Amino acid sequence: MAVTESFLAFILDQLEGLRGLSARRMFGGAGLYSGSRFFGLLFNDTLYLKVGDPNRRQYEEAGMEPFRPYPGRPTALSYYMAPARVVESRSLLMEWARQSVELPAKRTAPKPKRPRKLKDGGTRA
Repeated sequence: MAVTESFLAFILDQLEGLRGLSARRMFGGAGLYSGSRFFGLLFNDTLYLKVGDPNRRQYEEAGMEPFRPYPGRPTALSYYMAPARVVESRSLLMEWARQSVELPAKRTAPKPKRPRKLKDGGTRA
C-alpha cells in the first residue's frame, strides 16, 4: 500500500519546524529529508525514523520494530517504526526526528575494483 496524501500531509505538518524539511516519493512510499539528510521514511501510512546507537534503545523500549522492506525475510534497515504517541505529539515527534537527523551519516567503504579481463586472457587492474 502506498502512502496516502493525507498521511504525508499530516506528517509534514507535524514536522513543519524541522529545518529544510522535504519529502520525496519513492518505491510506493516517501523519504523524509532535512536538507540533504535522509532521516525517515513513510510506508503503508507508517512513519519510520532513522536509528543508531544513540537512539535505538528508546525505540526498542517502546516495543517498536525495524523497517523490513521484504516481509518474511530477515533484512531489516536502520529505520524503526515511530510509536503512535510520538507521531501524535508534535513536540515529541520533533524531538525524535531531530535525533534521527543528527545521527552520523553511514559511511560505506568503496568496493574494491575487480581486475578487468583483457581480450588476450590477461587482466588489468
